[in-house]
Amino acid sequence: MASKLILALVFLFDVIAFGLAVAAEQRRSTGKVVEDSEDTYNYCVYDSDIATGYGVGALLFLLLSQAILMVVSKCFCFGRSLGPGGPRACALLLFLLSWLTFIIAEACLLAGSVRNAHHTRYRNMFFDGNLSCETVRKGVFGAGAAFVFFTAVFSELYYVFYAKAARDSGTPPLGGSVGMSSYH
Repeated sequence: MASKLILALVFLFDVIAFGLAVAAEQRRSTGKVVEDSEDTYNYCVYDSDIATGYGVGALLFLLLSQAILMVVSKCFCFGRSLGPGGPRACALLLFLLSWLTFIIAEACLLAGSVRNAHHTRYRNMFFDGNLSCETVRKGVFGAGAAFVFFTAVFSELYYVFYAKAARDSGTPPLGGSVGMSSYH
């Protein structure tokens, strides 16, 4: 049986990451064009930059969640070999899917956070008449939240199948023990 503490901790971090990603989508920066007092420049004024913090927070919580699972399971590659059979095959497939969705989620969250933090500065209205206040596109953080959810599902299932395959091969899911017998 997989460690319930590890599953609960990873689930908690994934839920926090998902909530922060959804909050980042809801609180994206918006900008409006404002003229200065001398009417020589137009510039953008942005309302809030909190979505950047939410996006980075989601990125870090998801990273922490993935790191905990990879350390506990020895990244599926190290340690004793797993017993052959269905649980090992499922664990391998879920391992690959969790990493794929993790990379996509991290890319969406990072791109959204960087783009949300980028604010266009003053532009001379004589040289550039079409001033647009660039913001992060709608749905970038939402896509990140969706892939956080998929990563959470695949990671949790990966750990369950990994633990089952490790148990079937005789290796405890959290690693081996230290031998205490004397040598003769």
